Amino acid sequence: MPENKIYLPEGLRPCAPLTPALLRDALEQETILEAPVERCDGSRALHISLGSIDGLIPREEAISPWISGASRDIALLSLVGKPVCFTVTSLAADEKGAPHALLSRRAVQEKALDHLLETLEPGMLLTCRVTHMESFGAFVDIGCGIVAMLPIERISVSRIPHPAARFRTGQKLLAAVLSIDRENRRFTMTHRELLGTWMENASHFSPGETVQGIVRSIREYGAFVELAPNLSGLADLKEGLKEGDRVSVYIRSIRPEHMKVKLQIIQRLPPPIYPAPLRYQITDGKLERWVYSPPSYEKPPVVTDFTASEISGSDADIIS
Repeated sequence: MPENKIYLPEGLRPCAPLTPALLRDALEQETILEAPVERCDGSRALHISLGSIDGLIPREEAISPWISGASRDIALLSLVGKPVCFTVTSLAADEKGAPHALLSRRAVQEKALDHLLETLEPGMLLTCRVTHMESFGAFVDIGCGIVAMLPIERISVSRIPHPAARFRTGQKLLAAVLSIDRENRRFTMTHRELLGTWMENASHFSPGETVQGIVRSIREYGAFVELAPNLSGLADLKEGLKEGDRVSVYIRSIRPEHMKVKLQIIQRLPPPIYPAPLRYQITDGKLERWVYSPPSYEKPPVVTDFTASEISGSDADIIS
């Protein structure tokens, strides 16, 4: 079971009818609720519709100051139309007698951050939600708007040009904690270990089969074709081939001792549809030591040691 089930990422909390009775109970019990932001006014307060009651998150209660970029207006403006977590801090009536609720997202985030810093350890699995992507990696919500970094090299073993080749914004996924910077309150995540070892991925393929793949890298000695996010093979070059092409390939051989799959490109296919569904081999528990390479591998094993937050072995052994 993922370790952040109490503080789910925003957008993943089950919606409940926000009745006046529920809001009163939430005020008394400090229950975490969630609803989309309707608008951000000129004072940068966030307005939320709570059924028959209007909700307001004042600017200073919208984002915890511990979160990077919390003081920037764009951080608030970008919340419009998106679900946010909050607690009810007061229920009252305005000067016209209309009921309204004051809310705090900051209070939820600070509780979530304190909980995550206190309880998380490297190797623990979390439910995440992709908030945005850059060329160097994906940013994922690990709980109530607390954002962690998922570097591009930690997304999969097969190298990709951009996280958008693997994810979409808003996508729910699983990831493991790679490291924690408690002083700066930052988390770094990893994803590729959950997609399976070389042998687990190779077991889905057999020599003599023709399957689909995506060209990920072209070198003077051949083209690396991704068969699965954690498995690639080497094929001879074919005229007109370019990175990102979807191709059909004939599997000539699978050699665990060399961690190599030899392929022959048959033909180019229509462009791939991104992102492809992910198939996780690990969905719960805590990782201690993950060995990607087969037991018979002739070189030093390719390992993620979560107890030391280090990677041993060379990525060059996985795919060029």
